Amino acid sequence: MKQIYFILALSAMLLTSACYTTRTAGNSGKVPPGQAKKGTGSKSAKPFAPGQQKKN
Repeated sequence: MKQIYFILALSAMLLTSACYTTRTAGNSGKVPPGQAKKGTGSKSAKPFAPGQQKKN
């Protein structure tokens, strides 16, 4: 019985210690306009820049 508790405790520790989250610096996942342009293959970064978009 002790061995079952030990195995359960050990497996719980291994499962909870395996969690790892990565954090991005700054804008929490937002990509700069130039990098978004490269990703889509566009020739201009203007559509991706927040200051260059028209308000509705």
